[in-house]
Parts: sequence; C-alpha cells; structure tokens
Amino acid sequence: MASSACVQPVLKLGPPHSSQPKKRPFLSRCFFANPNPSPIPMSLAKVAIFSKPPSSFSCQRLRFTVGAQREYSSGEESGSLVSDASNQETFSWASVILPFLFPALGGLLFGYDIGATSGATISLQSPQLSGTTWFKLSAIQLGLVVSGSLYGALLGSLLVYPIADFLGRRRELISAALLYGLGALITALAPDLGVLLAGRLLYGLGIGLAMHGAPLYIAETCPSQIRGTLISLKELFIVLGILLGFFVGNFQINAIGGWRYMYGFSAPIALLMGLGMWSLPPSPRWLLLRAVQGKGPLLQYKKEATLALSKLRGRSPNDEASERQIEDTLISVKSANVEEDSEGNFLEVFQGPSLKAFIIGGGLVLFQQITGQPSVLYYAGPILQGAGFSAAADATRVSIIIGLFKLLMTWIAVAKVDNLGRRPLLIGGVSGIALSLFLLAAYYKFLGGFPLVAVAALLLYVGCYQISFGPISWLMVSEIFPLRTRGKGISLAVLTNFGSNAIVTFAFSPLKELLGADNLFLLFGAIALSSLLFIALYVPETKGLSLEEIESKILN
Repeated sequence: MASSACVQPVLKLGPPHSSQPKKRPFLSRCFFANPNPSPIPMSLAKVAIFSKPPSSFSCQRLRFTVGAQREYSSGEESGSLVSDASNQETFSWASVILPFLFPALGGLLFGYDIGATSGATISLQSPQLSGTTWFKLSAIQLGLVVSGSLYGALLGSLLVYPIADFLGRRRELISAALLYGLGALITALAPDLGVLLAGRLLYGLGIGLAMHGAPLYIAETCPSQIRGTLISLKELFIVLGILLGFFVGNFQINAIGGWRYMYGFSAPIALLMGLGMWSLPPSPRWLLLRAVQGKGPLLQYKKEATLALSKLRGRSPNDEASERQIEDTLISVKSANVEEDSEGNFLEVFQGPSLKAFIIGGGLVLFQQITGQPSVLYYAGPILQGAGFSAAADATRVSIIIGLFKLLMTWIAVAKVDNLGRRPLLIGGVSGIALSLFLLAAYYKFLGGFPLVAVAALLLYVGCYQISFGPISWLMVSEIFPLRTRGKGISLAVLTNFGSNAIVTFAFSPLKELLGADNLFLLFGAIALSSLLFIALYVPETKGLSLEEIESKILN
C-alpha cells in the first residue's frame, strides 16, 4: 500500500522574495503559473543559472517530477513565472537526514507489520512452534489477528482528523511511536488471544497517526527543492519495512513462540522513532499556523518558529536567514489560512467536479485493495506453504524473495511514472494482476503439481501491483482533487483505503474456507478485470498537466 497519501503544504519555506534577482534565469520558462513548482534535481542546479539556453538542453528535458509530485505543463507561456533557480534554499544534506529519517520510520513500522504478520500467522497456528495452548484459531480469529492493526489504523485515521492541528505534526508522530511501542510489546507478551488483539489494535492506532503525520512533517520541514524526493523515499520505507518483516520472520520461524519475537522486534524501532521525534523541533509552519489562528502570542510563536527552522537547517539560533524565511512564510500562512476558512463543507466533496474526482481517486484506492492486495501480502507465507513449500522456513524464504522483488519494482515505478504516464502503467500493471490471479486459481484447480506456478504468479502479482496500483493510485489522488476540497477528498481516500484493506484482510480466511482458494482467486481476478474496465473508461491521463489544467480540462 502504500497506504499513506502524500500531503503537500500550501507554502514552502524558501528564501525571502527580496533575495530574488530581477532577471529570471532561463529555466524559469519551464514552469508555468504554479504556486508550488516541482523541485529541480541537484544535478541540474548549475544548468539553471544560465541566462541563455545551452545547446544541449531544452525546457522539455529539464522538467522533473518525483513520486506523487504534480506534473507541469511545458506548453504556453503564462503571466506568472516562478524562478526555481533563484528560490533554491541553501542547505546541507546532513541537516535534512534526521528530520526525514525519524518520521519515515513510521512508514517502515507500518510495512514491517505487513511482512512480520506473514510469518507470524504460520508460527502462531503451529502446535509445535506457537508455544501456546490456544494455537487452534478459527478462520474468524485468524482474520482478527491479521486485520486487527488495520482496524486500528482505520480508527486512528478517523480520530486524528479533528485533533491533528491541536497536536501538531511532531507530537502526533511521538504519539504514534508510543502507540507502536505499546502495541508491539502487548502483542509480543500476550498471554491469550484477547490481549493479543488489544495489542494489534493499539499498533494500528499508531499506523493511523503515523501515516497522517509523517508526510506532513517531512513536507513542511524539508527544503523545497528536495521535498518530492524525500516524500517518495518515505513511501519506499514502507516497502523496506515489509522486507524487514520477511527477514525477521525467516530467522524466527523455527523458534518456539517465534511470533512473539516477530511482533516484538518493532518495539525498539518505535523507541528510536519516538526519541528521534522528541529531539526534533516542531514544524515551523505549524507554529505559525497556530499563531495566525490566535492560539497564542504572535511574537512568541514567531520566535519558536525561527529557532525551529534554524535547528532544522543546522544554523545558529536566531539566524538572520531563518528570520527572513519565517517573515515571508508568515505572510503566506496568513493568506493560506484565509483560504482555508473559505473552504466548502463536507458534502461538497460529493458534488460537481469534486464528486468526479472522488469517483476517480476513491475508485482507484478501492480497487487497489479489493483485487486482493492485502491478502496476497499478509498471507504470502500460508499461500506458499499450501503451494508445496511444506516447511515453514521454505515459505518465509520465498516471502523474502517476493519482498526484494517488490523493492526492485518500486524503484522502477518511481523512475518511469513521469516518462510513460499514468494510464499505460495502470492498464499494463492491472492486466498483469488479473493474469496472476487467474494463474493462482488455475494452480489450485488443476496445476497443483507445479508449485513454481504459485511462486511465479505471486511475483507477477507483486511486480504488476508495484508499477500500477501501488504508486499510481496515490499519485492520482494527490493530483485529481480540486484545491477547494483537496484536504477533505484525500482524507476520504485514506479512509476508503484503510477500510477496504481491513475488510479484505479479515474476509480472506472465511472466504477461502467457504469458496476454496481456487474460486476465491477467480473472484479476485474478476474484480481485477472490472478495475481494468474502470481505468479504461474513467481514469484520465494527467501526465504533463498542471493541477490547474487538470481541474479545468478534466474535472470541468
């Protein structure tokens, strides 16, 4: 999943306007009428200073976007040109590593739960390995164990919306780390099934808070020219977490009570995340937002914001450059806060262009889950074990191969999404997903003597998912909603994602028991074909379009 959406702030902490040169460099012609231009790669920074175009470069070749960043038109000139080269913020990479790393651990812990649960379900149900007297779990009980954290995440994403601005991004992530740690310890030490489920729910609450707070903190505190890169890397941390869960599961699968170690391993990572976030300052933008909202003295919040920005950039306290940036940012926050007050009501998301956007974005994240993605990941171990890898260790080792393959395909998707476009990747990837699901059904029906068919089908599923539904769904969600309802629309998309994820994960075992594995994968395959039809008929191509063009040309 990248079950987490990229959230882009209204403003960026950049150099003051007074520092901009009067003459706009050549590169500014590549960006048109957009308040938040896409960051320029560091490798192109020197190119940007030329006042005349070098013969070996063109505007088209200098355009750059990463991950869920919006794309920009290279078409007609607009009256409002933004010079990215002159707005580049001076920073050192050493100063941005920790403010990115500690929030990104929230995504890693989310992914780790997915990977670890794959092995834990095998260990927990084994009479020899579980180390419990209650290892005989029914399909319903197993579904609750597996999906307990997803239900917690769904609840957390509901609870965080009204309290997010009160907590702030830093305290929200500290709270997430605390819930992660408590959930991991309670689950690992659970004396019975009820306590285990309570631990899973607490861990899930941490997921809900972390998936909301991490992209906000990273986006609001990192330099603007590397914002897209860092947010995309945060999504990659989820994949790394899944792989880490597979590795830990492989090492502990033959241990008595190995599932306790699998779930408990996340506790020290949560501790590191909590201590790391405690050492970081609050988001300067959040401090200024609180000041504008009248939550405290303006001068006090400005001073705290200046100190926070200086610490984030590795500067001395009350640095003059930080003070100038905060002054400029305060003006932008005041303007943005006025616009936020004028936003529409909740029901407006279901009207006009916003409804069309929600059908597209919400439909993608719904199909992302109901084509079986949670089941394939959470139950990778049991599926492989049933496919002929009789030893638990064999199944977990193949799960590691799947995790490595998932990591590789994620990198490919990040590299190609802005070259090939959204629709080609979605159509090609979802076609592969449907084929893989039908292969799994065929294996369970009449190809049972060929276990490699199941492995190949799982690899095909994972690879196609990572170049289609995985990254593209959230990229489309971040692009497609109109500015007026973007916050509410993305919030609904997150709820749709977690809700459908939890339902599918919970329903997999009972449906498998009721229908049989062959018919269940046939059902998922039919849903995949329906999603392919949905993409072909309703999902537009947004490559090369600014957000304003998407709203005017596609939604209207």
